Amino acid sequence: MKLQVAIDRVSLDYALDLAVKLDQFVDIVEFGTSLVKDYGLVEIGKRNPNLSHAQLLLDLKTFDEGPYEFEKGFDAEGDILTVMGAASIDTLKGVYDVTRKRQGEMFIDLMETSDEKITQIADFENVTYGIHHSHDAAIGFDAVSTVADFHKKFPAVKRISVAGGIDLETTKKLAEQGIAESVIVGSKIIKTDDPVASAKQFMEVIK
Repeated sequence: MKLQVAIDRVSLDYALDLAVKLDQFVDIVEFGTSLVKDYGLVEIGKRNPNLSHAQLLLDLKTFDEGPYEFEKGFDAEGDILTVMGAASIDTLKGVYDVTRKRQGEMFIDLMETSDEKITQIADFENVTYGIHHSHDAAIGFDAVSTVADFHKKFPAVKRISVAGGIDLETTKKLAEQGIAESVIVGSKIIKTDDPVASAKQFMEVIK
């Protein structure tokens, strides 16, 4: 299982510095939606951290104007870009075509996406499907059981990622479960006194 560390709601200077520090220890560094909105793809592209080991995911959460946004995301040297599963089929097909053309990777964020819609979009090859518990949601989230239920409902989906308040104990359970390809951790790493040391702890649990 891979570890994706989400950096968000910080300054771009801090995000770039932390991305470089995390590069050798994690699999994916994510620049979150708020960070992308605050600073923009042009600025991120100019100051790209040029990671040598980890992939850079830009969490665009594209919902419309998909091909345009994905072209700009790949221009900014993002390795992985995100699109919302609730977007139109045409948008999803459009960004998928751009992704293949640009030899990048596509991540479908399934937040607020119905089971019916997931069934319709479950056949994209080499695409990650992200089970994403909303940051604003008031109800709790059991990541392990949610992943198990999702896998049972949608066996055609081979690449599953999960996010939403993930801590060290949950990460260990997900790794033991062996279904999710990647786990996304934000505050449990980023908001600690030593994010690099915290990331190493998560990697030890995963491996």
